[in-house]
Amino acid sequence: MEVSYLERHPHVRDAIHFAIFVALVIVGTALINTFIFRSFNVSGYSMENTLHDGDRLIVDRIPVTIAQLENKQYVPQRGQIIVFKNPHFVQGMQDAYLVKRVIGLPGERVVVKDGVVTVYNSKYPNGHVYDTEFQKNGTGPQSPSSGDEDMNVAPDTVFVAGDNRIGGNSYDSRDGLGTIPLYDIVGPVKLRIYPFNAFTIFN
Repeated sequence: MEVSYLERHPHVRDAIHFAIFVALVIVGTALINTFIFRSFNVSGYSMENTLHDGDRLIVDRIPVTIAQLENKQYVPQRGQIIVFKNPHFVQGMQDAYLVKRVIGLPGERVVVKDGVVTVYNSKYPNGHVYDTEFQKNGTGPQSPSSGDEDMNVAPDTVFVAGDNRIGGNSYDSRDGLGTIPLYDIVGPVKLRIYPFNAFTIFN
């Protein structure tokens, strides 16, 4: 019986098997990052005291994937912490992705005045301060909020702000970032996995 080439050259066979394994790992990682979850490091202090510089986060891609399969835009829930592409990013900038809290939804009006962020919508035509609903055990939006803004949130966008709003600690929709297109949203933050003693599950 004739012995096959690969049987006669086990090193070649092993190299092919290894190459297939590496290719599968690369493809699997790409699929996971695209459709299931992604990992990000927090850089900076705009989300303190909720998130801190150096925190490692897991972002849930599944709701975005489901919306895309249904041919819909993914709209995050108010109060969720999301990661999104920086709409003003250019090559050479450090922050290609940002992490902030969702404050205003499409079609709403957001007013920042006298240190307070007020949202106007069909449920609260006279305005409502949602920030207090997201404050818990020293985390959540800090007050007073700096800035002076009166903005109508455009369709298919959201108004975002960092939790560290005292002074100029957060570059967000209050001071030049503008509202964030829904298609730039990577997804909501679901876990903080590092540091290990600060492991957190987010809604």
